[in-house]
Amino acid sequence: MHASHRTGRAWGHGERFSTVIVWLPALLPLLFLLLFYFYPLVSILTLSLAPDGRLSLTALGTLFTPYHLHTLWFTAWQASLSTLLTVGLALPGAYVFARYDFPAKSLIQALTTVPFVLPTIVVALAFTALLGRRGLLNLALMALLRLDQPPLDLQYTLSIILLAHVFYNYTLVLRIVGTHWANLDPRLEEAARMLGAGRWRAFRLVTLPLLRPAIGAAALLVFVFCFTSFGVILVLGGPRFATLEVEIYRQTVHYLNLPLAAALSLIQIGFTLALMGAYTRLQARTTLPLDLRPRQTTQQRPRHWRERVIVGLNVGIVLLLLVSPLVALVARSLTSSADVPGGGVSLAFYRQLLQSRRDSAFYVPPAMAVRNSVGFALATVGLSVGLGLMAAVVLDRRGSGQGLGRLLDPLLMLPLGTSAVTLGLGYIVALDEPPLDLRTSPLLVVLAHTLVALPFVVRSVLPALRSINPHLREAAALLGASPWRVWREVDLPIIARSALVGAVFAFTVSMGEFGATSLIARPERPTMPIAIYRFLGRPGASNYGQALAMSTLLMLVCTAGFLVIERFRVGDLGEF
Repeated sequence: MHASHRTGRAWGHGERFSTVIVWLPALLPLLFLLLFYFYPLVSILTLSLAPDGRLSLTALGTLFTPYHLHTLWFTAWQASLSTLLTVGLALPGAYVFARYDFPAKSLIQALTTVPFVLPTIVVALAFTALLGRRGLLNLALMALLRLDQPPLDLQYTLSIILLAHVFYNYTLVLRIVGTHWANLDPRLEEAARMLGAGRWRAFRLVTLPLLRPAIGAAALLVFVFCFTSFGVILVLGGPRFATLEVEIYRQTVHYLNLPLAAALSLIQIGFTLALMGAYTRLQARTTLPLDLRPRQTTQQRPRHWRERVIVGLNVGIVLLLLVSPLVALVARSLTSSADVPGGGVSLAFYRQLLQSRRDSAFYVPPAMAVRNSVGFALATVGLSVGLGLMAAVVLDRRGSGQGLGRLLDPLLMLPLGTSAVTLGLGYIVALDEPPLDLRTSPLLVVLAHTLVALPFVVRSVLPALRSINPHLREAAALLGASPWRVWREVDLPIIARSALVGAVFAFTVSMGEFGATSLIARPERPTMPIAIYRFLGRPGASNYGQALAMSTLLMLVCTAGFLVIERFRVGDLGEF
């Protein structure tokens, strides 16, 4: 009894000490969000509603011109059409991956995720390499049919934009709906079939209602990504098409009309936050209690020819839609000429990336862009992992820290629902006066990348931290370890692999970030996505070939990062 009383007192003192220090790791993440998320957004609000220090609706009034109303309509319309196409094409694939087991299934499923981790500028260029006027398909058809002009003219059309959006977001539906579908008990539908319902009626009356929340959540998430599409529209749409995101960029960079850009950003913020709110409600409905079963008991090998045809067709569509653009990108980067197919493999474009040509006042060698990207990514990893670990500790707290965790948790997710271009504009507007005059500092890029990467780090680490048996911490405390030593010697070794996953997420996100970086990066410090866009903006086969080569390098880095994430992920821990 006496020993138990002493150990209870020791642990009680440790808990009180933890109550005091629980606020310390929360301060830095909260301060970071306050300064580099909320302050820029409030600055945008102020600029749009009070550009001269007085309340004025002039900037908002300009949004009701036919051009801007058309931009808003096109943004919503193309996002809706992209969402319908993505869900329509991905649902049969979700069914196949949920209900059947077949050779190379894990590899093919991993390949479907690769497009989603690619930078949008790489996705856009991959489709240009495949379907553009000088794309692989057109060049091959011209050589085969002996034509002088490309038979397929998809450049700067809505069709190529929609295909790129399907390519980019296919895996969202496959993962969200397929995972939920794989765990549904197939006996429910079998019971309906035994009662006389046909295959389609059983699906419509039994399975579809159970899948509807997952389908709705996936569709809303796809809509958000298409609604805020930037790199795909900017490269593939050209001057013909503009979403709100692209128009914010043009008003900021080309016309220097910051009040109008801020007003557009305000509309964008309202739409995206409303959509993310609807998404979280639908996602919560997918967690309602159901009679879920392990997927090992719900999946089977294709048993007759009809099932084999269904599996084969869906796998073929996946490979054609998701793999062919990436193959075209790599193949076109390895040719000796950007205009002539064939001719053998050549590393000419990659060698040109190492050359130092200065054709303009703000040009830097392409290798410098690679170095800048790696440097920004490493700094982003250090800052986001440090802040992410602090935030995860607070979110994992019980007792006195629980209320603080409930406040911090949704705040950390807000950047995921905010346009990167809007964040970049906020930085231009807000961080231009002492003591936060960072307009010319490379730290500005790191801060923007960290804001985007931080939710990925937290959601990678938090499930592992919450899975730790509390008795391990109690035993260490009973042996005299301080809370800091408990964290260092008990928690940290257990969550190390999840922290590595979060670090790779941060590195990959930073390497491919284009929206915010296009606004805030200095001309003399371009990143790889910025350099790719510069190459595309210059005439000549050499510049186009270097854009292909640099995009291939960026694609390989992001793909390698994804493979590392899958390798070091602990079971199913992690929310991404």
